[in-house]
Amino acid sequence: MITIRRAEKTDLLQIVEIFEHYRNFYKCERNNELAVEFISKRIEFEDSLILIAVDESKPLLTIVGFTQMYPLYSSTAMKKLWLLNDLFVLKDYRKKGIAKKLIENNKQVAQTSGARGLFLETESTNEVAKNIYSNEGFIKNKNIFYNFDL
Repeated sequence: MITIRRAEKTDLLQIVEIFEHYRNFYKCERNNELAVEFISKRIEFEDSLILIAVDESKPLLTIVGFTQMYPLYSSTAMKKLWLLNDLFVLKDYRKKGIAKKLIENNKQVAQTSGARGLFLETESTNEVAKNIYSNEGFIKNKNIFYNFDL
């Protein structure tokens, strides 16, 4: 049985492990030390919301998926707006509805916080993610995004 809940400090090392799998998917070099620091600060400062999917059928805590959302604000709507920045499910747990469950929980958080909505981005070649997001009601918009890397 898979349950979804908010991450806690005691989940840190398992979150870091799945976070590094996520980063590896995007071709980032593994860096556990920096990942521990990054995730622990997100949890400590509560400047992101990390939801985890836990396989309750395992004898030990097993995190099999996660999302990370950041709160932003829309000046035009004068409301909160959530950035669904990270979504990842371990390979052996894919195609079991876990991504959908995580997204549903993120939508619920956005709704209960009075937010305007959620937005996200994914690589143009990530067909699996694009299908999931479309099936979950996300609409590809026509905005043009710019980046300025430092």
